[in-house]
Amino acid sequence: MNLSEYARYDAVGLADLIARKEVTAAEVQDAACRAIGEVNPRLNAVVGDLFAEPLACDNSGRFRGVPFAIKDLVVHAAGVPTEMGSRLARGLVFPHDSHLMARYRKAGLATMCRTTTPEFGFNATTEAVVYGGPTRNPWNLERSPGGSSGGSAALVSARALPIAHANDGGGSIRIPAAACGLVGLKPTRGRTPVGPDYGDPLFGLGIEFGVARTVRDVAALLDCVEGPEPGDRFAIARPTRPYAEEVGAEPGRLRVALATAPWSGVPVDPACADATRATARLLEQLGHQVTEARPEINADHLDTLNLRLWCTFLAQGAYGLGAMLGREVSADTLEATVLRCAELGRSFTIFDLAEADAYANELTRACGGFFTQYDLLVTPTAAQPPLPLGWLDANDPSLDADGWLRKVFAYAAFTALFNVSGQPAISLPLGSTPDGLPVGVQLVARYGEEDLLLRVAAQLETAQPWISRIPPVRVG
Repeated sequence: MNLSEYARYDAVGLADLIARKEVTAAEVQDAACRAIGEVNPRLNAVVGDLFAEPLACDNSGRFRGVPFAIKDLVVHAAGVPTEMGSRLARGLVFPHDSHLMARYRKAGLATMCRTTTPEFGFNATTEAVVYGGPTRNPWNLERSPGGSSGGSAALVSARALPIAHANDGGGSIRIPAAACGLVGLKPTRGRTPVGPDYGDPLFGLGIEFGVARTVRDVAALLDCVEGPEPGDRFAIARPTRPYAEEVGAEPGRLRVALATAPWSGVPVDPACADATRATARLLEQLGHQVTEARPEINADHLDTLNLRLWCTFLAQGAYGLGAMLGREVSADTLEATVLRCAELGRSFTIFDLAEADAYANELTRACGGFFTQYDLLVTPTAAQPPLPLGWLDANDPSLDADGWLRKVFAYAAFTALFNVSGQPAISLPLGSTPDGLPVGVQLVARYGEEDLLLRVAAQLETAQPWISRIPPVRVG
């Protein structure tokens, strides 16, 4: 299989070729190896080397051996290092698959490598010190691919992989999707498994899934990995039919809210706001009713909640790993802002966390009430187009924990609220800057309504196709 042919297909398309015996899984995987080898020297998106052989998977599963990658954070495969973008975790290996990894294997996804992440996912760009240099955006090598799933997004955008694992605690699926011109769905809390090593990553803010180039790939992947495992804290309502059947299904006439100003009041780049307004006009042309509105929330409470929950979760992980591996948590093992956040997290009291939980309840109920009046909310995915590399420097010694997280969440100004509320949200590549960089638009639905998001996303994909928009750094 030549690389130009390989790069034309999404994951469902490659799986269909394999099913029809027009190409073998091994031939597709060989093409993926060559494709990654072609673009990764410029992107720096792969942790270490490709695996000597793709990780074992069920070739009779939906994806039939289609190439895949796992982000080096949370999800893990038995016997494969999981180092979290950190010197502190270097050499960490789990003896078992995480539940989601087992589902990826059963789905027939052949994992080729690990992809880069910022240290402990604590950034909205992917520039961890441990990798020796930043991960670069295939649309412009001086720009960030976003974070924290930037390595996965860069490879999928460059056509080296059709689909890859990603996770999201404040925007880490949606922001890289926006920065790299991809489809990025954050499922509903409880939709995908996070065990057995986690119960509620980031106190319930963290969600596992992936990034892709097409809505049908997202739907097919969700069909393969949704649903609870025994012992999971959440067992939410299952879909009434396969998500793949939502692609092309009529969504009906929807009540759509439009918001281009974030709750924090940070400035929004005109390209991001313009893309969102253009999407709203397109939705009106498609028969939906659009009104300017947004949930009214206390932005200070959202900031306080994020500071306390992110820093406490980090402290538990970092100091726990240090004790387990016999390493000191210090400037020699953590980047400057990550160390400060861990130190702050260690100082919070149970009262601080209880107050953050009360804020989460307040914010979630505000969102829930809002979505009794509207079916969808449309916003920019990020407040800015892809950032210049170095703009979010996690190793900046001048920033304290609060200053660091405020800088990160100024970029992620529209995404983090829906990690708190647990609602599904998707970023679609519906805009661009005057110089051609991708801009994402976020759609948010009620809790549990991925089906509606996928119907509308597919409607927009048909009305304004994006698959032919290809970055300068690409396979073939």
